[in-house]
Amino acid sequence: MSQSTANHVPNSTPLIRFDDVALGYGDFTVLEHIDITAYRGQVIAMMGGSGSGKTTLLRGATGQILPQAGKITVFDTDLAQCSHRELEQLRKRMGVLFQQGALFTDLNVFENVAFPLREHSQLSQAEITRKVLEKLDAVGLRAAAHLQISEISGGMARRVALARAIVLEPELIFYDEPFAGLDPISLGITAQLIRDLSDELDCASIIITHDVPESFKIADYVYIVGQGKMITAGTPAQLEQAEDDFVQQFLQGLPDGPIAFNYPVTPAFEAWLEHISKHP
Repeated sequence: MSQSTANHVPNSTPLIRFDDVALGYGDFTVLEHIDITAYRGQVIAMMGGSGSGKTTLLRGATGQILPQAGKITVFDTDLAQCSHRELEQLRKRMGVLFQQGALFTDLNVFENVAFPLREHSQLSQAEITRKVLEKLDAVGLRAAAHLQISEISGGMARRVALARAIVLEPELIFYDEPFAGLDPISLGITAQLIRDLSDELDCASIIITHDVPESFKIADYVYIVGQGKMITAGTPAQLEQAEDDFVQQFLQGLPDGPIAFNYPVTPAFEAWLEHISKHP
């Protein structure tokens, strides 16, 4: 780690803060009692197994869903109190690397990265070209600017999506599974790039991931969710020394422990099963 958490906490306001937050869909609660803070210059890892609620946290942080309880504050603004227009203005200060990339297949690599600049800035074509090629160079794809999305690999597409997420140089960047589908070399370079960007842009980078080794190399602070709640939080060094069975099972990928492989039976499932049993 090139920076410690403490370097960014004094005399600063968190760019994002969760205060005793519950998140879910309709009557179903995915996570509750969630407390998270992220400051400028920090890399924060939000970790947990598949289905643990990591992506739900991202949706709450970007205002796609509102808290069932508690408060989410972004740029010192309560998301639940925002109008649609205010939320759109806040989102312009954020960057998001979506889990599936979400690239436009009818645009080439250059135009995919240029899209946010064309939508949200008044830059000249020359300045757009400079910025786009600069960001593509950062992810090793400057010479692929002319290619169609159908002409590049899945790993390259994720790097294009990363370049697009950072092209506006946002204050708060969310990375949803940024290491998925990358070869070992690209994975290491991408992890270091996330760390370097946080330092250079003085932004907060929040990684939604289950990749322990790469995240622990670059993160200042780690939050682990599971079983519908926050399991633990701390620096990578603190978590590596933790004696909690859940934490150690997750960090070491152990097959036996408190983390169940099977999705838990819920009242909704039982009601569905009863319904289809009566109506085969």
